Amino acid sequence: MKTVLNFKKLDERATTPTYGSEFSAGADLYAVCDNDVVIEPGKTVLIHTGIAMEIPMGFGGFIFARSGLASKKGLAPANKVGVVDADYRGEILVALHNHSDIPQTVSHGERIAQLVVMPFLACEFVECEVLSDTVRGSGGFGSTGSK
Repeated sequence: MKTVLNFKKLDERATTPTYGSEFSAGADLYAVCDNDVVIEPGKTVLIHTGIAMEIPMGFGGFIFARSGLASKKGLAPANKVGVVDADYRGEILVALHNHSDIPQTVSHGERIAQLVVMPFLACEFVECEVLSDTVRGSGGFGSTGSK
């Protein structure tokens, strides 16, 4: 099942997002840059995509790492998952962080991240004195693992 998602090229060199296969959840986003961009170890650089999108209301555009880029070059979104709200109409930028110990290069037209469009729940937060009981209760990090 496919849904139409309107987007606009803000730069004539921008590449339309693409899916790697028929069943891919994420559409690849591509770098737009005048020259190669070197990202030093431990540093973060904003990479342009040259596109803006019209995410449908009730949905968000979630920007995830590309597994190949992360495993081969150590490059992944700095905020782990970027969020594009439905009312945002500016350029999609990807803050790529270099987790490796050597400088990494991003070139124009390179696939830099993937966008997954997903529904979300907008909540009204209501303060209360008591929360419902569960088997887990207030057990935190690692509390559901084996003992």
